[in-house]
Amino acid sequence: MPTLYLLPCPLADGTADQVLSPQIREVVSRTDIFFAEELRTARRFISSLKTGRAIDELTFFELNKDTPEADTRRQMKEITGPDRSVGVLSEAGCPGVADPGAVAVKIAHQLDWKVSPLVGPSSILLVLMASGMSGQSFVFHGYLPIDRHDRARILKHLEKEAIQRQQTQIFMETPYRNNALFADILAHCQADTRLCVACNVTAPDEFIRTLTVREWKSQPPDLHKKPTVFCLNGQAAARL
Repeated sequence: MPTLYLLPCPLADGTADQVLSPQIREVVSRTDIFFAEELRTARRFISSLKTGRAIDELTFFELNKDTPEADTRRQMKEITGPDRSVGVLSEAGCPGVADPGAVAVKIAHQLDWKVSPLVGPSSILLVLMASGMSGQSFVFHGYLPIDRHDRARILKHLEKEAIQRQQTQIFMETPYRNNALFADILAHCQADTRLCVACNVTAPDEFIRTLTVREWKSQPPDLHKKPTVFCLNGQAAARL
């Protein structure tokens, strides 16, 4: 049966050697077909691995949020050969996690393919690890509503869940709207609620810090156009 390899990509430019396992380069070197969220980015990533493969010899299928599932299913059904290696590439991080590559994974299971996830960086897990918040109970919500009224309502709900369940609430925003989201968190969440802000994770200028909403108000960072993940957790414990 074919094998669908889930191939993580770096979160930050120039960090492949630090964050990717050698297995990824080895698998890419013997893979001819790739599903990718953005074809130009995928080609550039594969070229950067310097596997010796000519890009023109490889086949790429686009798989993004607008790709009809029927198209991906048809493309995967046309792939034959029991030892065929097929790769799924995200724009950054791990395929299938907050990523349209999950569609290819679902179809692969339905077609009785082998699915093989490879080790690589996930901003969600890296930020959870570094937040100091509960890793026993957490929820990733993806992107919050753009409408400020709806976003305020959701933030209050997430804060309530975080406090009552001691459950870490993880979410993100399009980088150019980060500062607006951050401002809404400070405006609508309680002063003692803990907030972790993590931007440019794994990059040389990585910034990860957990403070209370009250503390953030006196030292707001500039998050404009910086990939950022936010975590909310229950009210702060007493300081030592």
